[in-house]
Amino acid sequence: MPSTLSSTQHLRRSLCLSAAFAFAIFTAQAGLAQSAGTTSVPRTAEGKPDLSGIWQALTTANWNIQDHSAEKGVPGGQGIVEGNEIPYQPAALERKKTNYEQRSALDPESKSYVPGVPRVTYTPFPFQIIQTPKETAIVYEYVHTVRHLLTDGSAHPSGHIDWWLGDSRGHWEGDTLVVDVTDFNDRTWFDHAGNFHSDALHVVERYTLTDPDHIAYEATIEDPKTFTRPWKISLVLYRHKEKNFQLLDYEGYAFDYEKYYP
Repeated sequence: MPSTLSSTQHLRRSLCLSAAFAFAIFTAQAGLAQSAGTTSVPRTAEGKPDLSGIWQALTTANWNIQDHSAEKGVPGGQGIVEGNEIPYQPAALERKKTNYEQRSALDPESKSYVPGVPRVTYTPFPFQIIQTPKETAIVYEYVHTVRHLLTDGSAHPSGHIDWWLGDSRGHWEGDTLVVDVTDFNDRTWFDHAGNFHSDALHVVERYTLTDPDHIAYEATIEDPKTFTRPWKISLVLYRHKEKNFQLLDYEGYAFDYEKYYP
């Protein structure tokens, strides 16, 4: 039976089919690209995302984890606290204000003390992650600090132990390394602005390798002696890829002795 479609109708139908075919190809390619992107992160022999490498946070959070304007010696910056609110209890808020007023003298970093967790992650210094099946070690350039994130299934020690960096026990939730950190002392701050905690601090960190060169870092903060509820910080860690890049020395307290040992 002869076709009843005109040449114009044939042309329109051909154009529609071509457009549909092109769209199908584009959609399939986009889906493949997206699928490839989710599996492009480097992995260990065990199939876990490989976090090994040298990383650094590029934020102003070490000066202030909340939104802040520039002042002498402090660059302005956007905060890393979700919602930009730290839920202090009334008495703790008063102490935070005192800390801020006397921050130059009271900030533990001014004495080159170990920064604590999570501050050690966003100090303006690089750090190296070394990952094995049962432990992930993090070596920080700042005062040669070292953390051991145990992923061997062991539990926190019983009782309370006062540690600068707490006790870290990790496990994997899918492609995210989750680290439960307890047993802190009360001598570290979250930043130079005087945000602080007690020895009841409990931190849960989450390290997610989003692509070969970026880690999404989150930390949930809980401290019933200081805050009215848990709160969270989040930031991005960037892989150093410069030729021959390595951790160098920064022993802050040693600079005080240079006049004796030039």
